[in-house]
Formats: sequence, structure tokens, C-alpha cells
Amino acid sequence: MGLYDRDYTQESYQSQFSSAPQMRIGLPRITPVVKWLLIINFLVYLAQVLGADDLLVSLFAVYPISLGTSLQIYRLVTYQFLHGEIWHILFNMLGLFFLGPALERHWGSKKFLTFYLGCGIAGGLFYTLLAAVNFLPVRSMIGASGAILGVLSACAILFPDIVVFFCFFPLPIRVFAIIFIFIAIVGIFTGKNAGGEAAHLAGMAAGAIYVFSQGWRDKLSLKPRSHQWERKMKDQRNLQLELDRILQKVHDFGIHSLTSKEKRTLKRATEAERMRNKL
Repeated sequence: MGLYDRDYTQESYQSQFSSAPQMRIGLPRITPVVKWLLIINFLVYLAQVLGADDLLVSLFAVYPISLGTSLQIYRLVTYQFLHGEIWHILFNMLGLFFLGPALERHWGSKKFLTFYLGCGIAGGLFYTLLAAVNFLPVRSMIGASGAILGVLSACAILFPDIVVFFCFFPLPIRVFAIIFIFIAIVGIFTGKNAGGEAAHLAGMAAGAIYVFSQGWRDKLSLKPRSHQWERKMKDQRNLQLELDRILQKVHDFGIHSLTSKEKRTLKRATEAERMRNKL
């Protein structure tokens, strides 16, 4: 998976999402969370190769064989750092390397990490649900594919003109994403890796839902902030009115006419004004 030299890679290119980052020519500049995800995934895979595979899979894979293992919530995160073979981890980490930095720069490291792990969790939950209703056989599920395909889905929406390589052929990222959706749906019903394909589909769905819901989530988050701002402004107006009354009282009757409460109010206002002057 790689970027192709097109107009969208130029600094003048703007996504249909006005706040989306501008893509660059060449290899992406690695970002902090992407870097550490790559390091952790490869270190865990090295431990698997060196003989800890069975132990790590038994402890940390998604494995809804019983109610007890299904309720081990930590597995929904840890399974994302385990991989089956070299091609499995290479394809996943290539996707993270090429697409992840754009999203991390766009959203910030904390938000990107939450999104990445959230898409993987969605994949694990969907597989667990399908296994619980006996739609899919119960097997250990590992891999970051759900998270990576969530990243792919988000990039396909935010940066639709990115071109990636599929079997050495350049394709628009949206076409690439549609191909993966088709493969996942077919794989759920016919493939040997039906659980993995279910996780792929759920990860992509979670990524798309997250991006498309950004507008109303922002509105919901702004409402409390708006109310807080209104309360703060109201308190400041009330304080200013009280301060004006106190100053008028000092002018008319002198400082000794103030009550203890009025003196404290005047002192707080004086200290606040000094702090503002320092800034």
C-alpha cells in the first residue's frame, strides 16, 4: 500500500473536509503514535516468533469460547498486537505506516490512538457477537486488521483522492475500500477466515461512522461549553455590578463603611486585575 504521485499530494490540495491535512509527495513523515504502534507490534511479533506464540495467543487473543473469556475485555485491545505470520503483520503495518500519519496529524495523537484502538475493539466485539449466536465458529482471533481497515475507511472519506497500490495497480482509495468491503462480506459467508473478515467489516464500519458522526458529536460537545461560557459571563457581569456598587459606596462613605464580605470582594477583584496586567 503506498501513495501515488498525484495533484492531491501537492501543498495546494484541499480535501472536501476543509480541516483535513494536505498530503505530501513521497513517504509520510512518521508520527509519534504510529511510530510506537509499529514498534510494539513488531516487538510482540518477535516474541511470538521466538517461542511465545501459543502463550500470548492463549492469554491475549479474542477467544469467545466461554462466558469467562468473552468477559475478559482487555482481549479486545491486546488481540490487535498479535499476528499470525509475516505477511499478516507486514500488510497491516504498511497500511498503518502509509495512512496512519495523515489521520494522526489531522486529529492529534490522543484522538488518533483512541480511534485506532476503537476500530479494533469494534472488530473484536462484532466477531464475539457472531460467535455467540453461532453464526461463526469459535476460534482465536488476532491481528490489527480491524483497526487498520478503520483507518482505511476514515482516509477514504477524508482524503478520497489518495491513490494506493492493489496488486501493483494504482487505485483511488475509495475503490480500494469498496474492494475490501466486498471481500469481507464474501469471506464471512464462504471464507476460512470468516471471523477475521467480520472484524475487517466492523472496523471499517466503525471508522466510517466515526468520521460521518463528527458533525453532531461536535455540536453535542459544544453545548456544554456554550452553557459554561454563558454562566461564566453572567458571573463576571454580576461581579462587575457588585464591584461598581462597592466602589460607589467607598466614594460616598469611605473605605471604613464596607462590610467584611464587601472588602473580600474588593480584594479578589484587585488581585484578579493584577493578574490580568501581568499577562
